[in-house]
Amino acid sequence: MSMKALCQLLSVLIGLVCAVFMIFGILPLLGWTLWATLAGCVLGIIFGVFPDRKIGLIINVAVAVVALLRLMLGGGLV
Repeated sequence: MSMKALCQLLSVLIGLVCAVFMIFGILPLLGWTLWATLAGCVLGIIFGVFPDRKIGLIINVAVAVVALLRLMLGGGLV
């Protein structure tokens, strides 16, 4: 397996795990999970930049944008 394929696989897996955490973070009083989601998305974005196919990058950016919007609505805490 080449390095680009490994980075793509890691980016997609990280993005999917972050998407699951984001679903829990949308519920009231579980907004703290969005901070972990954002940290994971940053890692996924770093891995997603290197491959030629950018599907992992797109997943991580989309999850990060939704998590940021939810945090802004809740004031960053809840």
